[in-house]
Amino acid sequence: MILWVMSKTFRPWLIDQPQLLPASVEDFVPPDHLAHFVRDLVREQLDLSAILASYVELRGYPPFDPRMMTALLLYGYSRGVYSSRRLARGCQERVDFMAVTAMNRPDFRTISEFRRRHGAVLSGLFVQVLRLCQEAGLVELGHVALDGTKMKANASKHKAMSYGRMKKTEPELAAEVDGWLKAAEAADAEEDALHGVDRRGDEKPDWMATKERRLAKIREAKAALEAEATAEAEEKAKQPKRYRGGRKPKQEPGTPPDKAQRNFTDPESKIQKTPDGFIQGYNAQAAVDATAQVIVAQDVTPMAADVGHLVPLVTAIGRTLRQRPRQVLADAGYCSDDTLKALGRKGIAAYIATGRHKHGEALPPAPRGRPPTGLTRRERMARTLRTKLGRAIYARRKAIVEPVFGQIKHARGFRQFLRRGQAAVRAEWALLCTAHNILKLYTAGAWA
Repeated sequence: MILWVMSKTFRPWLIDQPQLLPASVEDFVPPDHLAHFVRDLVREQLDLSAILASYVELRGYPPFDPRMMTALLLYGYSRGVYSSRRLARGCQERVDFMAVTAMNRPDFRTISEFRRRHGAVLSGLFVQVLRLCQEAGLVELGHVALDGTKMKANASKHKAMSYGRMKKTEPELAAEVDGWLKAAEAADAEEDALHGVDRRGDEKPDWMATKERRLAKIREAKAALEAEATAEAEEKAKQPKRYRGGRKPKQEPGTPPDKAQRNFTDPESKIQKTPDGFIQGYNAQAAVDATAQVIVAQDVTPMAADVGHLVPLVTAIGRTLRQRPRQVLADAGYCSDDTLKALGRKGIAAYIATGRHKHGEALPPAPRGRPPTGLTRRERMARTLRTKLGRAIYARRKAIVEPVFGQIKHARGFRQFLRRGQAAVRAEWALLCTAHNILKLYTAGAWA
């Protein structure tokens, strides 16, 4: 018995057939794709005159268009592609990147050098994009929530040494290196007697290089810690002296404590405590508007504590948007009398936790009647947060700012800075926040 099966017709798969008409990058991805939005935003909306003005040399092979390089970086950051090698690979393998670069293929060294050279100007794009968000109605400054997140530095915490260990290790290494120098001189004298005096006599054996460089790094880090301690002592000396009593300090003024650490790979990064343990990193700060979760101010600091950063962030909002937020929400890490006093002077309603509470722990209701006289600012704030209205407003904090860190760290996979040094890290964080706000513009339909 023979079964007859009707053959199915498939669409042609003609690999070797050339295109009859030239392809256009506009057709690589759908018309409403993010690649078109970022490319057109950079070309038509952003002012890159500071970058363009830096190219004054008329000789040599023409460089890549700085606008294209900027669009490539912003598109890559919005898609979770950060390293220069992955960006260069995207230009070769991904049609969405090709739609941004118009088939240009800069190598990873070119991308890395462009990001390094123009880091300060690229940081300024945050302000330009933020103002575009304001014009699109995505920023109202009714509720602004602040928070910080600890981010790993491009350095290992195991590449750090405490000041106490430096004091112990430096003379040991110095004695060892000195012994090697004497041994090298003796070896040179012996070789001169055997082979003549063709050598200069001051060459150092290869096996000396590692520990000699380590000794130089230790001395450099030790001097930096001592300079920081001296500057701190001079600052304290300018303040009015108050008798505190008690025991004498463990170290002399201007001397670092033995536990003070300095990292050899990224000396400006510090040890940061996270829920998962300690990391070598930075504290990335963000102020987020409640309307569309647009980041309205940002900064990066090596200091683990959040206190002291709230007022500068609020000041930056007013300077950039020429408008102050009406309400500011922050956790207990930002609470201090100086912060509450500064916000009061600016006429900003503050809802800042005065202490930490266990998850699910209910706060006692606020006492009825007028608050008693003589309360400190912190006590008045604690009383405000115990009212029904205060609890309702403060409860919005987590829903405003914490999802932003989740989108950056988890959805787009940025968990560690690629560059080293606080200035470079600040530029990288500003670029991240700029890409975040561009995505908010895109999803809000500002491209239509």
